[in-house]
Amino acid sequence: MLKRLNKVLPELILGIIAWGIVVWLVGIWFVEDKLLYSTGLWIGVLLAAGMAIHMAVVLEDAVSAGSGQGKLITMSLLRYAVVVIVFGCVTYFHLGNPIAAFAGVMGLKIAAYLQPIFHKIILKLQGREEYSTDYKSNQEESN
Repeated sequence: MLKRLNKVLPELILGIIAWGIVVWLVGIWFVEDKLLYSTGLWIGVLLAAGMAIHMAVVLEDAVSAGSGQGKLITMSLLRYAVVVIVFGCVTYFHLGNPIAAFAGVMGLKIAAYLQPIFHKIILKLQGREEYSTDYKSNQEESN
């Protein structure tokens, strides 16, 4: 389902989860309250994955339906409002460590930067190579 929405979305979510695992494995040794750290981090990771899916849905809707810029701005503000509300709940109800939750949300940024690397790794594991259309057209012109 995710791949039908956006072909890089599964790789982006894989990157977010990988980031969460790395941050959890590294950070768990340095905190006193391991439960709050873990729940905060995974709340942030789930929030980042939800934001990625929401962005993909909104962009697909904007491209296919020709939605105006106003709708894109509104949906972006809605996403950030949800993040603020979730952080408020995490802090107020002591559901997790808010700093760990922030680290989890930052997984969206990290995953976006690492997505091309994950893409190459996945292609190598599948035994495929994929070239861009520019590369193919340049090769055909030189022949």
